[in-house]
Amino acid sequence: MSSSGSPQGLSEQHRETKERLPTLTSFVRKLRGSRMTMVPHPGPTDGGEEQPLGGKSGALRAAIFGVNDGLVSNLSLIFGVAGAGVDNEVVIIAGVAGLLAGAFSMASGEYISVRVQREVYERLIHLEAHEIGTEPDEEREELAELYERKGIPRDVADTIATELMKDPEIALQTHAREELGLDPDEGLGSPVAAAASSFVSFALGAFVPLLPFLVSEGLAAIVASAVLSGIALFVVGAAISYLTGKSWLLSGLRMLSFGAAAASITFLVGKLLDVSFLG
Repeated sequence: MSSSGSPQGLSEQHRETKERLPTLTSFVRKLRGSRMTMVPHPGPTDGGEEQPLGGKSGALRAAIFGVNDGLVSNLSLIFGVAGAGVDNEVVIIAGVAGLLAGAFSMASGEYISVRVQREVYERLIHLEAHEIGTEPDEEREELAELYERKGIPRDVADTIATELMKDPEIALQTHAREELGLDPDEGLGSPVAAAASSFVSFALGAFVPLLPFLVSEGLAAIVASAVLSGIALFVVGAAISYLTGKSWLLSGLRMLSFGAAAASITFLVGKLLDVSFLG
């Protein structure tokens, strides 16, 4: 952004936003996640060929981790309650409550997260569009400096910046990527769709450990829930390897071990609470 005076036509609120731009752009990058530092190398890749996920990877990632969250959290809750030796009806009530509470919590959290991200994106892009329209020379100079800092010779950077600034739409997209770290082609996403997806995926995962208690009770239900949840955890872990390119077997076993550890700990805590209350 240009720092030469206050741009005309901006409201007081937008001028304050402009002054806080470094903080906001840093916040946007944190919302988008930290970036790994990579350098080109001739060695082999662990994951084989690149998967053409494109924009679907974000939705797939959200679905996989939503199911996993529902599985682990409700499995832990149900086993904690079952370990306390309560009636089967109490376990079912706890499982249903955990399913609904977790699903609504995930949905509201995802809605707020995507909504805030969208609002920040829109404000930053609005300010950038205003400056391109009112201060094109300063913005062209700024773009050239960005390319120069990337190692492009100054004369070449000036030529690139000049050509890009000829088309306002391309200029805005370039400034959004290079200066703000945003990619307009990715889209801003729908908060409602993100919330609905999180709700459904979490509920599906949370229903798995609850299902055996709806048709059975006691030790049989506990064993069936553990087996069914273990299979589901392994499948979810193996599915994650599609995104990471790692071994599906190791990924599945890792997810299974975390879920088993969480369920075992809560089951033991439930047992201890049952013994202490009875004592």
